[in-house]
Amino acid sequence: MLSTKKSLLAIVSSFGLITGLTTVTPALSQPSQILNLYSARHYQTDEALYAEFTKQTGIKINRIEADDNALLERLRSEGKNSPADVILLVDAARLWRAEIEGFFQPIQSKVLDTRIPKNFRSNDIGQGSQWFGFSSRARVIVYNKASMNPKDVDTYEKLADPVNKGKVCTRSGSHPYMLSLIGAMYERQGEVKTEAWAKGMVANMARAPKGGDTDQIKAVASGECGVALTNSYYLARLMRSTKPADLQIVAKVGLIWPNQASSGVHMNIAGGAVASYAPNKAAAIKFLEYLSSDSAQQYFANGNNEWPVVKSVKTSNEALNKLGSFKQENISIASIGKNQIYAQKILDRVSYK
Repeated sequence: MLSTKKSLLAIVSSFGLITGLTTVTPALSQPSQILNLYSARHYQTDEALYAEFTKQTGIKINRIEADDNALLERLRSEGKNSPADVILLVDAARLWRAEIEGFFQPIQSKVLDTRIPKNFRSNDIGQGSQWFGFSSRARVIVYNKASMNPKDVDTYEKLADPVNKGKVCTRSGSHPYMLSLIGAMYERQGEVKTEAWAKGMVANMARAPKGGDTDQIKAVASGECGVALTNSYYLARLMRSTKPADLQIVAKVGLIWPNQASSGVHMNIAGGAVASYAPNKAAAIKFLEYLSSDSAQQYFANGNNEWPVVKSVKTSNEALNKLGSFKQENISIASIGKNQIYAQKILDRVSYK
């Protein structure tokens, strides 16, 4: 009888039903570490990016994905009760807006300070940077090969010249991509020249600003526009497409790296920060440091056809390699974000919609 009771006790214990005799793995006996991520990124390769972080650290990622404006509005409504640990946004204008609204906190990390170039992170006033860029993109010019002379459009400034009247297309001037470009011009050449450029752009429009960057490329290929501005990764996406229609578009447009004899191509970033009220701050910093690792930088490059910000990382993205090398603008991304206020005022004055 005693032997039978011992057998039953062993069976019950093996299922963890008797206090003090449970046999579970250490991972289950401790509360799981978590990271609450608010992300404006939504690319398929991000799944592998996040899975690799969990594999390396054991930290589970809870995600909320939406566009930048929706995420910022959510943070406003949540206030100090926000569960967000890390916030990923796209474009310097959006990062700067979130910073001044108090959604980020400064952090100190030797890893990030070493790997992320100074011009690709927010200003540090002694407490650490509040946000860091993890991938970069260029604001390039595309032109119709059949109708345009590339020498007439090889700088941003030339787009506003009278020779290009009725040929220029852009998305809305108030879109963050455009605000950042104009913010960079404001930083380089001041208010008067930047406003003259914006006025010339309005005079040269082939149509009222509308659509996204892919729409601008398609309009150039169709001949509706002679020349347009786009972020580099939109063109790279079309280059990587297997759809005949996309490849026909690519065949009809030429790419220009603007301002190669002067200031260089305007660069922007996608970046991240630790949220102001992050409940899991240590995990948040670890995640940002992971995003600067070689493997994570490759995920960024392959997922959205952008360049790693860590200089030592080489890409294996064929489309990016085909785009070739180019001279980059050397302006602080933080300054570009700040200048969006002046950029918008200029746009309003010249009626750049």
